[in-house]
Amino acid sequence: MAKAKPVIITCAVTGAIHTPSMSPHLPITPDEIRDAALGAAEAGAAIVHLHARNPENGQPSQDVNLFRQFLPQIKKQSDVVINITTGGAPNMGVEERLQPTLLLKPELASLNMGSMNFGLYEMLQRFQDFKYDWERPYLEESDDRIFRNTFRDITYILESCTKNGTRFEVECYDIGHIYAAQHFVQRGLLKTPVFLQSVFGLRGGIGGDPEDLMHMRRTADRLLGKDYVWSILGAGRNQIPLATMGLAIGSNARVGLEDSLWDGPGQLAASNAQQVRRIRTVIEALGHRVATPDEAREILQLKGRNQVDF
Repeated sequence: MAKAKPVIITCAVTGAIHTPSMSPHLPITPDEIRDAALGAAEAGAAIVHLHARNPENGQPSQDVNLFRQFLPQIKKQSDVVINITTGGAPNMGVEERLQPTLLLKPELASLNMGSMNFGLYEMLQRFQDFKYDWERPYLEESDDRIFRNTFRDITYILESCTKNGTRFEVECYDIGHIYAAQHFVQRGLLKTPVFLQSVFGLRGGIGGDPEDLMHMRRTADRLLGKDYVWSILGAGRNQIPLATMGLAIGSNARVGLEDSLWDGPGQLAASNAQQVRRIRTVIEALGHRVATPDEAREILQLKGRNQVDF
């Protein structure tokens, strides 16, 4: 009998897409982010992808001192792989975005593979009342905002982290981003296997149709061959349906409140762990099993949890 395939679940705990007024369950403070990450790990996430927020108003922040308030506690209480953002938020410059990864030297960090329009303004159709002054302008002004990730920016991040041994969750929001990943592999800056996170359903990137998913898969196969590990990130209502489609044809999956606040039509997810448990049910129903953190480290060829600086 064939052995069940280990599937990596990544849980993105808080992020920079949603604002605090959108859900009472969105982790904001360092303690909330710590508890959410540990809950996701206990539910089956092998990787937790982490942003920080200003605990006073929930605004996305790349302040390294905020990361230091939750990363050591997560590491002490769990063997989960910790993945730090280099994306930060679309209104931040690359120097600011890089600091936590550069200084804290995680096993894994996210890296966007191209500049793009990043439209969040349509959320104003659903959410009208905001607690903090920054929230409405953050959404409104996104119709004139470019999320900058130039070739020079990407090169700077990759070269800056070479000595740290940090590997990357390469986030591809469109087909051209896979070509960019191939370009950096060919230049010797991006190591294989590439952890390729295909992102679907955000305004400005590729859509959430099954044909979009298959186009991503075919393109990655053609450009990267066997030198990549594939994962699916469906934004909003696309989260579970697209992850399920991907899992059926060999992908891994990313869930979490960074990417979707929902646990069903009109039903807010109460926690990150709730979303992890839901996708775990799908994985096991398909005859696979959830990968452990150490299996994820082996699959992605990570440096190990004791080689970080937190």
